Amino acid sequence: AGFPENTELSIDAVGVPRLKQQKASSRPEGGMVFEAEVHARMRERHLLDILKDSTSWTAFTRHFGPPSGANPKIARALQRYILTVFGYGCNLGPVQTARHAVGIASADTLRRLNAQHIDAARLEAAMTDLINAYVRFELPKLWGAGQSAIADGTHVPLRENNLLGSQHIRYGAYGGIAYHHIADNYVALFTTFIPCGVWEAIHILDGLLKNRSTVQPDTLHADTQGQSEPVFGLARLLGIKLMPRMRNWGDVTFYRPDKSMRYDHIDALLTREIDWRLIATHWQDMMQVILSIQAGLVLPSMLLRKLSSHNRKNRLYQAFRELGRVERTLFLLRYISDPQVRRSIRAETTKIESFNDFLDWITFGGPVIKSGDPVEQEKQVKYASLVANAIMLSNVADLTDVINSMAADGLPVTPELAASLSPYVRAKIRRFGKYSIDMEVIPKPLAPVPLPFDMPV
Repeated sequence: AGFPENTELSIDAVGVPRLKQQKASSRPEGGMVFEAEVHARMRERHLLDILKDSTSWTAFTRHFGPPSGANPKIARALQRYILTVFGYGCNLGPVQTARHAVGIASADTLRRLNAQHIDAARLEAAMTDLINAYVRFELPKLWGAGQSAIADGTHVPLRENNLLGSQHIRYGAYGGIAYHHIADNYVALFTTFIPCGVWEAIHILDGLLKNRSTVQPDTLHADTQGQSEPVFGLARLLGIKLMPRMRNWGDVTFYRPDKSMRYDHIDALLTREIDWRLIATHWQDMMQVILSIQAGLVLPSMLLRKLSSHNRKNRLYQAFRELGRVERTLFLLRYISDPQVRRSIRAETTKIESFNDFLDWITFGGPVIKSGDPVEQEKQVKYASLVANAIMLSNVADLTDVINSMAADGLPVTPELAASLSPYVRAKIRRFGKYSIDMEVIPKPLAPVPLPFDMPV
């Protein structure tokens, strides 16, 4: 009904839809001056200071400890846990971390703490503490209500000859994929490490179901790799609204409800019809699968991997795919009809690109995951997300203080200006510590001394 008034959409004679490109959103007036003043007023911190403050606020290191659950019988346990998170989260490694933090812990101690006191589940619990503290502030609510999440994978180089490493077709390099879920208020909800050859859509729903924080999104954004017909169907039954940013969406098939259905304006767009009988026949089987997922007996990735690897004649696969065709057609019709939906999807999916860039800045110890152990590779990406959340929590606390001080000084502060900020601020963070030069220590005079043997001719 709204097609005649939709000036941004056109459908050619063969049914191919085309949308006009939307203009980018402009920054609020005075945004650059406001941001410069905010950055000028922020205090300088080191990453270790940020981790120390975050531990003081949330006590996230309480999740770390020996497998027995007893209190750690090590001296300065809190300091050493913080140093372990710093060394592994920033990819500095235990050796270099110990060399640059003399007197706190040896490399062997850091390795032992990582291997025996910290596992993936404990890192996820620590991330949950930081998330819950983060959303207590009002500032993140200006960036997002926490009802949406964005999922995306980024390539991580690996050393050759390990179990998960392979050559990635899209990135053209050897390694694996760090797959992240972040909320619309920028905070990281879940991170996992997957092989390059896996279709990313298989893991898109796991992050929301494994997330134990107070932020529980029901809308999920992704790119083209994060969607498929079975994923749309499974997400619908799990109560998750899938809204991906799809490349070449115009080539996707649109389905009509029935052969007899005809439309005045978009009839050429709908080229096939839905098999409702297939959905009805296997409805009980599909619901049993959903109940198993909600009971924690099976993960969506496990189910999707099993369905995708079996013969396409599998009737359960076909039923999920058919339901997914319904959901994806409805989504695409909303997408081409509502410019606000398109603008929202583009804005949300842009946040994950900023998060990936932020992680690259955090892992200054080197871009390569050195371990060939899949368990350690999974922990490595979770360490980095834990450090990212700690920085975001510290930034939000500082930004809140700065905005209040600017308002007290009579400077213009509005919700629009505050919403233009981001918790990925890094201008006042010293990644490499603070160096000093002691000019009182003078080396001995330079004097070439002959070696204690005759030089060969």
